[in-house]
Amino acid sequence: MDHSEMVALIADGVATRAGTWAELGAGRGAFTAALRALLRSTATIYAVDRDGNAVRHLRQLAAMPGAAVVPQQADFTRPLQLPQLDGLFMANALHFVPHQQDVLAALCTHLRTGGRVLLVEYDLQRPTAWVPFPVPPARFEELATAVGLAAPSVVGVRRSPSSGIAMYAAMAVKAVS
Repeated sequence: MDHSEMVALIADGVATRAGTWAELGAGRGAFTAALRALLRSTATIYAVDRDGNAVRHLRQLAAMPGAAVVPQQADFTRPLQLPQLDGLFMANALHFVPHQQDVLAALCTHLRTGGRVLLVEYDLQRPTAWVPFPVPPARFEELATAVGLAAPSVVGVRRSPSSGIAMYAAMAVKAVS
């Protein structure tokens, strides 16, 4: 999937073009760059990944013009140092987490009321070697409502060029407490 396809996949999940976001499991920043393309230069994206090599790539992205990218080397399944967020973004990261509800609940404590969780995942029902804990849309709905988010809506679908498997983007809003 190229940059323009990534942008198109998530575009309808990004309501405002400003604010503070965190991308969790950012890797080398392909989806970070897509999110950045949708945000104004006044926005900030905390790009979190546990891999030091990935964080070095994120630092290169941070040096380019556009919304601020703040790379952080950390494991998003553990407590994070983040400000209150307008959006949480995870692209192909939650499917590596065995205790998804606990992790998502902890992450949502950083999210403002009315903030968004934007998720990109494979639409798989069964585990595979590269997607050990699948999060198809029905599973995301179950997780979202369990942690106090409104029922999510699918905002985009694309086929993975490497596998032909459908990838989806879904968005859920943090409900008023």
